[in-house]
Amino acid sequence: MKLASALSHLALICSVVGCGHSQDKPKPRKVGDGMAMSSAHSQAEGWEVNDMNRPVPPLVTPGEFSTQAHVGTAPSDAIVLFDGKDLSKWKSDKGAAEWIVHDGIMEIKPHSGSISTKDEFGDCQLHIEWQTPPDVKGEGQLRGNSGVFLQGLYEAQVLDTRTNRTYADGMAGSLYGQYPPIVNAARPAGEWQVYDIVFRPARVDDKGHVTKPARMTVFLNNILVQDDMELIGPSSHHVLVSYPNVMPAKGPITLQDHGDKVFYRNIWLRPIPAEKEKPPVRSNSGK
Repeated sequence: MKLASALSHLALICSVVGCGHSQDKPKPRKVGDGMAMSSAHSQAEGWEVNDMNRPVPPLVTPGEFSTQAHVGTAPSDAIVLFDGKDLSKWKSDKGAAEWIVHDGIMEIKPHSGSISTKDEFGDCQLHIEWQTPPDVKGEGQLRGNSGVFLQGLYEAQVLDTRTNRTYADGMAGSLYGQYPPIVNAARPAGEWQVYDIVFRPARVDDKGHVTKPARMTVFLNNILVQDDMELIGPSSHHVLVSYPNVMPAKGPITLQDHGDKVFYRNIWLRPIPAEKEKPPVRSNSGK
């Protein structure tokens, strides 16, 4: 091989594998360097599909389901509003809540007034169990009537309506005065009924003006009865409602005293994010 050709060949080999000490050795890469850059990039511009840098949600320990005979427990991240012991988290318009607590349940003291939580809430998941007496009397709306009000404004009806005829938007499972339930999922009087409600309050601007209506999804006894329904305003009787000029961003959970004996137990709430998670924006790069 000629000298010029040999030198050229040697230079080619060195350019590929590296020769001598003239080239700097690559610096060792710290664990997490790429992840930090990728995570910052993803947060700013959106996540990849199956992105390992996407934050994982917090761990929550589920509670136990109730049975007719035994009260269940709340998830580990829930705010327990009634645990069967007292009404320390509730108040009435007159001051202290006057409903009766016994045997792990709260009982409406008729005509003592509705009660509300001392704290106020916005976006949330609410679990509440209720029962009309087994010997309930009356017809229509006069048969174990109460109500669960989200933000103190929007009512999920409480009433014995398994076989009791009343107007459709006033049945158990209805959003009172607005939407009938998809199906009648009520149990007989004397059995515990379960509401699981996902609530999204009306979105308001800095002056309290509504920019987006409130929404509710309701399960009655584990059956979907209201599917992300847009509320036309705060609940009312015989009135086609609309939103007032100014609305609060948060409000209490209110239980209605309609003059009937009704029982409640196992009430808990989980605040949920106001903004929903966004989907990925690009395919996985495979890195």
